[in-house]
Amino acid sequence: MNATIWHNPDCGTSRKTLAILQETPGLDLTIIEYRKQPFERAKLIQLFRDADLSPREALRTRGSPAEELGLIDGAAPDAILDAMVVHPILVERPFVETDRGVLLCRPQEKVRDIL
Repeated sequence: MNATIWHNPDCGTSRKTLAILQETPGLDLTIIEYRKQPFERAKLIQLFRDADLSPREALRTRGSPAEELGLIDGAAPDAILDAMVVHPILVERPFVETDRGVLLCRPQEKVRDIL
C-alpha cells in the first residue's frame, strides 16, 4: 500500500501519526514536509474533497496567522485556499493519503481507518 503524509515535524500529532505509518508493515511511505514543500492549490482541493472537508474545516486557526489574514469570520473558500498556498501553516495537520482514502488524522489513531 502507498501512503503520503503531509508532515510538520514540530507537531506532536503529526509525529505520532508518522510513527504509526512507519510501523505499518509493507507500507510505501512518502513524507512531505509541507512547510518546506508547500501545497499546490489543486492538491489542496483534491485532499479536502477526498477527506470530505471544506477549506474552512481544514483551516488551522491556533498557532497560525488565520485571524490576522481575516480568515476566521466570513472568508470565502477560495480566499482560504489562496492563503493556504502562500502560508502552508494554515493547513490543519496531518493529512494522510493512502490507497484507501484521505483523512485529517486528528487524533493520530484516525490514520488506522485508511491503512
